[in-house]
Parts: sequence; C-alpha cells; structure tokens
Amino acid sequence: MAVAVPLNDGDSSIAEARHLALDFLTRAQADQDVPVSARAMDLTQLVVSELVTNARKYAPGPMLMELRIVDSTVAVTVHDSARASPVARPEDPHRIGGHGLEIVKAVAQNFHVHLEPAGKRVTAHIALAGEPASGVQGAGSPRSSR
Repeated sequence: MAVAVPLNDGDSSIAEARHLALDFLTRAQADQDVPVSARAMDLTQLVVSELVTNARKYAPGPMLMELRIVDSTVAVTVHDSARASPVARPEDPHRIGGHGLEIVKAVAQNFHVHLEPAGKRVTAHIALAGEPASGVQGAGSPRSSR
C-alpha cells in the first residue's frame, strides 16, 4: 500500500500532511488489516510534521510526500528541491527549538537521505506495532549512544 501527494507551499501544508498520514494509516488498518498502534499513529504524524517543516523552511519549490507500508513499518518520504542533506545540530540543553531532526532520528527505525539531481528524498521508517526504535540511523549505521 502506498500513496504520493504533492503538498502546497502555504502554511497549511504541515497540517495537510499530518491529516494525509493519519488517513493513510487508518485506511491501511481498515482496508488491508495492517496492525497500526496508537503510538505509530502519533509518531508518524510527528515525523511528517518535522520532515515537511524542514522542507518548507530550507527548500524552495514543490514538495512531494510519499507514504508506504514496508514490512512492519510506515515509510515517510518527503521529496524537496534542496540538494543539501539535513544535519542535526550539536546537543545543547539550553537551545530552544531546532531539535526536530534529532527527534525524527530517535523515533525512526531507519532514517536516510538520498540526494537527487533536482533535490533530495528524506525517508524515515516508523514501526507500526509500537515497538521501540531499533537505534539505526542513516544508511544502516548504528546510532551513537549518549
């Protein structure tokens, strides 16, 4: 099961993307009997919000969001026009804001960025059954412990 939708460039794109993700997971449950936990619903909406917010903030031009059921995860992919990879900021307990990418990497089973000729694809896989993240980020590299 998969869906790809272009997102508008206005302020409503983030809320629209969250709504589309919730609808996608609800349909996966109802139509395909895919088990989706409440935790997965919440985390998917959080990841969608963060990835779409980053794309809107740092990449001018059109965006496309893809949602796919892959094994026991939902893969959230946002395509945008910027060819620069997103970078998590260094830890700073006094910083307010700017923690979105850190959060995405913490809750995702897998996170990767694929640069393309006209931009990039950022993908995070969220466990559907609600099990904790596996501690994997990037292209299969282990996450460092803190």
